Amino acid sequence: MGERTFVNGYAKRSAGKKGKLVRLPFDVPLLLIVAILLVFGLLMVYSASWDASLLIGQPPTYIFGRQVLWAMLGIGVAGVLSFIDYHFYERYLVYMMAVVVILLVAVLAVNDVRFNSSRSLLSGSVQPAEISKLAIIIYLSFWLYKRRENLANVSIGLAPLSIILGFIGGLIFIQPDISAAATIVILGVMLFFLAGGDWKQIILVTVIGLIMGSIVVAATTTGKVRLEQYLSGLQNPVMGSYHIRRTFEAIIKGGFFGVGIGQADTKFTGLPLPHTDSIFAVIAEETGLLGSSLLVILFGLLMWRGLVIAKRAPDQLGSLLAFGLVGWIVIEALMNIAVIVGLFPFTGNALPFMSAGGSSLLSTMAAIGIVMNVARSSVKKEVSERSQPGAVVDLRGRNGRRGIPSDDRYGSA
Repeated sequence: MGERTFVNGYAKRSAGKKGKLVRLPFDVPLLLIVAILLVFGLLMVYSASWDASLLIGQPPTYIFGRQVLWAMLGIGVAGVLSFIDYHFYERYLVYMMAVVVILLVAVLAVNDVRFNSSRSLLSGSVQPAEISKLAIIIYLSFWLYKRRENLANVSIGLAPLSIILGFIGGLIFIQPDISAAATIVILGVMLFFLAGGDWKQIILVTVIGLIMGSIVVAATTTGKVRLEQYLSGLQNPVMGSYHIRRTFEAIIKGGFFGVGIGQADTKFTGLPLPHTDSIFAVIAEETGLLGSSLLVILFGLLMWRGLVIAKRAPDQLGSLLAFGLVGWIVIEALMNIAVIVGLFPFTGNALPFMSAGGSSLLSTMAAIGIVMNVARSSVKKEVSERSQPGAVVDLRGRNGRRGIPSDDRYGSA
């Protein structure tokens, strides 16, 4: 008999050696998906950012070089966080949210206006709204987990949750960054549902959110203009906004197989923000429908892996963190892609792993590191349970998770 080797829950026999248990502290499928997304993202930033670098008076590879540095820093952060027990963050939750609030207030105080909004610090290098999305998921995961038995009580669950989301979302909204504020609210409702929130309360919050969102859009110039352009574009694509018309042009030029990496021309002839918000249009032009579809599939696989890790998490806190963080990344991706293909009003969301920007990439990689730790913790617990002599296993799955986990099940995951 050989040695049992565990690779994040994948149990296999190793031939020729005995008596030693070997485990890799990573979820291999998640690691591979993220690696492909990260490498492809760097390639597309390299292709899409030459003109943008020259326009700010820098060498053609300036933005790409900065993105590589952010990617290396992000990999380091993800690696460190993957080894930190996710329960550890509880003692720093208040300080974390205090820092987020200070940063969001600082954005308003500095008022560095770029593209008709004030969203950044340090000459555009830091966007606190991106950091706040990560922070609010972590904070609400702990907050909801501690109140999981009393979420049906409006005064304990829904009311304070609404105040938290309203305060953070409000600070982001007045930048103005409507899409980021909406994302914060969506994430909060999603986590409330996952934590066991009452259906009636969830429906009530959704209805109120839709009503308030409609009022906000109608009352703000930015929201009203974007909605009008979106509706015009739906009726007739030629009547859509200039931004959307150029993204359509890029997509049409790409066809099925694309014009080739680096060969797109819309990024040089007026496509707005080709290396950030509109990078999916460059991807569509250079890799075609084939490459664009593969990218969407990769984000789908990322969501699948997040669901698997959330299901296997040692506790509900781990499930909330895993699903919330991966769900956030995928929601951001789908919103960006939907905007570029004209299915959603323009939002200004970055495309995770693809868009150039340090705050977005670093926050995304930090989220991946935390999810990796949830996966690692679940494997440790399962290995510990398997190794306990005389352990009693619930064959009927009464613990609410599953029955005996078999080697075949792990191998096919």
